[in-house]
Amino acid sequence: MSRIAWVPYSQEDAIRILGEHDGLTYRSYTDADTAPGPLSEVNFLVVPYMSSGGVIHRPDELTGLEVVQMQSAGYDNVPELPAGVRLCNAAGVHDSATAELAVALTLAHARHLDDFARNQTTGTWQGEWGTGLAYRRVTIIGYGHIGKAIEARVEPFEPTVIRRVARTARDGVEPIENLPQVLRETDVAIIILPLTDDTRGLFDAAMLANLPDGALLVNVGRGPIVETDALLAEVTSGRLHAALDVTDPEPLPADHPLWSQPNVLISPHVGGYTNAFDPRRDRMLREQIAHWVAGEPVANVVRGGE
Repeated sequence: MSRIAWVPYSQEDAIRILGEHDGLTYRSYTDADTAPGPLSEVNFLVVPYMSSGGVIHRPDELTGLEVVQMQSAGYDNVPELPAGVRLCNAAGVHDSATAELAVALTLAHARHLDDFARNQTTGTWQGEWGTGLAYRRVTIIGYGHIGKAIEARVEPFEPTVIRRVARTARDGVEPIENLPQVLRETDVAIIILPLTDDTRGLFDAAMLANLPDGALLVNVGRGPIVETDALLAEVTSGRLHAALDVTDPEPLPADHPLWSQPNVLISPHVGGYTNAFDPRRDRMLREQIAHWVAGEPVANVVRGGE
């Protein structure tokens, strides 16, 4: 009996990216909310990038589903799936791109590149002293694949110290319980945590108050990890600075006061948007499909079991 993988590509691209396998049929779809056939037929589902994959919000119909494969590292927008279904994220795909953006946001804001870009529109030649990363205390909050990639790119800029905080303590990585004390000794805090029940609202007014005056908060994780009103109060007062690739809500409304704060730099959730995405994504999907077809364990399982 043929097994079916639903993929957000044409048949030609599916074969090119994922390869041909005996007993496997690809079904193409372009709309995450529209199924190309009965949901009971799907065995392996590739969710479109930056989508919760509409059909997976109908779990009662997915009676044949075995694996759901995300194209993003985050999976907070995926509902509970039928028992036994393995949910896999795209760990490793976005490491370089998101790490680059984290450093770019840090340097762009610290060296006033956002101000200089605005001055360029009026032909204003006005220099400002910046801070950069050298001789500053940097803390990476979340130390998975991307956190490690951020550290590798920050280290050559000669910070005074790099500290690591994660939900799971290990050698050289401090537990999340130590975060308040660590933040008191931090000049640049880079958030790359996943959004979970434990991390939602983690950076509330009390947590942000631990950061020293003039500190920079960089968020390339998920917007709701930081309470927007609490952050807005800190940046409006001028006490803290922020560089954000993610916000809450998202997209950020055009009239939201965060846009107009001179000490805030915002990019529109583009952490994975570089030329590195396609080849890394394609390799990951090709390997996952091959393992699944062969009856071997798939990688990056974040829910469900083998």
